[in-house]
Amino acid sequence: MNNNHIHHGSEQAYDLFLLFPFLAAIIIYLLAASITSCRYRKWPLSRTIFWILGILCTALVFVGPIANRAHSDFTVHMLGHLFLGMLAPLLIVLAAPMTLVLRALNVKQARLLTRALKSRPLRILSDPIMTSLLNVGGVWILYTTNLYAIMHDYFLLYFVIHVHVFFAGYLFTISIIYIDPAPHRSSYLYRAITLIMALAAHGMLSKYIYANPPAGVPAAQAEIGGMLMYYGGDLIDLFLIFLLCLQWYRESRPRDISQGTENA
Repeated sequence: MNNNHIHHGSEQAYDLFLLFPFLAAIIIYLLAASITSCRYRKWPLSRTIFWILGILCTALVFVGPIANRAHSDFTVHMLGHLFLGMLAPLLIVLAAPMTLVLRALNVKQARLLTRALKSRPLRILSDPIMTSLLNVGGVWILYTTNLYAIMHDYFLLYFVIHVHVFFAGYLFTISIIYIDPAPHRSSYLYRAITLIMALAAHGMLSKYIYANPPAGVPAAQAEIGGMLMYYGGDLIDLFLIFLLCLQWYRESRPRDISQGTENA
């Protein structure tokens, strides 16, 4: 991206402008956690930490040295892709933001939000197959067409694509593991099969990038970027697999065995 197109004022003022929504997200979460902790059970510190880390991972892709270098170095861009599309969504899902929002709202507002979450459009949008298409399908289009080269010439397109990468990653994560309330629950088997297919498609794309650099990307950078996508993605996916298996185990294990024995 040509920085002359976007830097209308000083660089520091521009960075502060970009940082504002991320700082606001952290402050709002901290306030909501603090206020609701006075009304209900104390909000877990671990969730607050997950939220801050998730927001910071997202901010790194838009502001700072990684964001600047990603415009000219595909390897750094791919590092940003891992932060924005995989690690940040996982951390933010673990922060349970929807649960915190429901705690912070009054009863009437919470019921309206719950009704919206149960709507048919969200049922379709939160289906694991749909979220996989949005998530993995989106990056396939980005890296196997000229879209990757074109987005660096248009700031708005660059911004929209990165926002899509984040929200597609977030939707995919909440469709696989349930931390917040999930009105449209899919079976564990369905989610596991979908996750395996999505991981396979992600791995195939990383190998494709290794052998077929996106337009304008030097072969050496594509090779390192492809390996980073492959191994880095697998590392993050391991946590996703672990959480899915853990939830599956907890829900399917025999419950209250001692009571059952006594009753027998």
